[in-house]
Amino acid sequence: MFLTKECDYAIRMVRGLANMEINSTKVICEREHVPKDFAYKILKKLENKGIVKAYRGNDGGYKLHKELDEITLIDIVQAVDEQLLLNECLKEGHICPNNVDGKHCNVNQEFIRVQEALLGELGKKTMKELV
Repeated sequence: MFLTKECDYAIRMVRGLANMEINSTKVICEREHVPKDFAYKILKKLENKGIVKAYRGNDGGYKLHKELDEITLIDIVQAVDEQLLLNECLKEGHICPNNVDGKHCNVNQEFIRVQEALLGELGKKTMKELV
C-alpha cells in the first residue's frame, strides 16, 4: 500500500508554505517540485479542509491557515484522500467471500490492527516537527 501521488504532493505543498507567507502556486510548485497541473486541485482540497487559505488578486496565492504545530500528516492525507485504506476489505460495506457467519477473517482483523497503527502514526508528528 502506498500513499497516492496526490498525498505526496499535498504534504510537499504544505511544507512549501512553511514560511507562513502568501506564496504563488508557481513558487510553491517550483520549491517543492510539484507539477502545476496537480497543484490547483490539491490546494482547493487543502483549502476546503481549512489547512490553507487562498488570496486572490495580483499579489495573491496561498498561505497556511493553521499553524505548523496544528497540522499533522494525517490531516493532509485525509484532506486529499478521504479514506486511506490498507486494503479494500476495510472499506465500509465491502463483501468478502471469506467472511463466515457474518464474521471477518483473521487477515481482515490484522489489517484493521495495522490500519489503526498507521493512522495513529500519521497523526503523531506535526508539520512543525517535520519541516
